[in-house]
Amino acid sequence: MTARRRFPATLDSVADARRFTLGALAGQPAELQDAVVLMVSELTTNALVHALSAFEVTIRQEGGIVRVEVSDAGGGEPELLSPGSTEPHGRGLRIVDRLADAWGAIDSPSGGKSIWFTLGPPADAVTQGASGHSG
Repeated sequence: MTARRRFPATLDSVADARRFTLGALAGQPAELQDAVVLMVSELTTNALVHALSAFEVTIRQEGGIVRVEVSDAGGGEPELLSPGSTEPHGRGLRIVDRLADAWGAIDSPSGGKSIWFTLGPPADAVTQGASGHSG
């Protein structure tokens, strides 16, 4: 299943993208929803702050794996920063790096880029499913 939506370059779009993501992930475990929504929030904020562009969120679900892409018109490579404790910015990709099973960046042939990540079900959900127990 794939859900896709384009958002304008406005601050309201980050909250709209979070709501869109929650809707697309209806029925998924709450832990997975929370992690994906947080990562989408970080990546869409980055699109606004760094690319200064509208962005598109694509969510694909297949076989228990969720793959999300946030595409914008900005160029450049995403960079994992290590901000100090007093620096107010620079943690977005660190959050994605910690929560996602995998992530990366793809250049778009028409310009811009997509930052993607994948996340599977929480470990306890996999264990419960395998043993036939439901929490």
